[in-house]
Amino acid sequence: MSAINPTTLAQELMGAYAAGRTIQRPSARDAGFDLRAAYAVEAELTRLRRADGHATVGRKVGYANKAMWRVLKLDTLVWARMYDDTVHYAAGAIASLPVARLLAPKIEPEIVFKLKTAPSSTDPDPVAVLQAVEWMAIGFEIIACPYPDWTFQPADFVAAGGLHAALVVGEPRLILDDDISEWVDRLPRFTVRLFRNGQLVDEGSGKNSLRSPALCLGELAAAIARQATAEPLAPGEIVSSGTLTESQPIATGEVWTAAIEGLDVPGLTLHT
Repeated sequence: MSAINPTTLAQELMGAYAAGRTIQRPSARDAGFDLRAAYAVEAELTRLRRADGHATVGRKVGYANKAMWRVLKLDTLVWARMYDDTVHYAAGAIASLPVARLLAPKIEPEIVFKLKTAPSSTDPDPVAVLQAVEWMAIGFEIIACPYPDWTFQPADFVAAGGLHAALVVGEPRLILDDDISEWVDRLPRFTVRLFRNGQLVDEGSGKNSLRSPALCLGELAAAIARQATAEPLAPGEIVSSGTLTESQPIATGEVWTAAIEGLDVPGLTLHT
């Protein structure tokens, strides 16, 4: 059991983000700081942010790659909440976001879902999962690290709100029942090319998000359901389903573009 006080650590993390300074990661302070303790901190962050007048609008996932689970001793992905002042919507396919005040920010292209109903926590079938989705889009998750040198364990990641700094959501595509079988087929196979200032920096595909972003959404619902104190996924929530490429450092004055092939979702360009 961790000796770290969740409220104290949540306040320390909020102060670090506000001041643009790093702090010692909790797992280096206390060998007993595990995921259970981390989710208690994440819940306290949520309480503090809500007390400041900010609504939670969705979840973002981390470690949506089963190859990493064995190494990190995970049995599922991890998650954290997103807020009404951290989720932004592009005007069409172009958006802008200042990053100068963020702690060593990085960018990740991700598939974003909006829920129309709560997805089943027991049926992992991607058809059933997508029946709970209103729309999907490509998005840019911006993460910022309050720990030195981007060094952390999964529990540290969760405690820091999944390192979530912002999510920029591109133009959505409605998920109609008649089209779900095609979405299920294409989501594992589509590709994304990530450009910085017109230069290709990385490529990825839907299979990098737990073999399919739809499967990732189903796993998230199941993971949350296994946590007795967690708020279940709810209609209207936005879910960012895990990075499709390696995270890339991002700086002021750059232009980032995610170009999609094999999926009827518009690309997205972000000016920083």
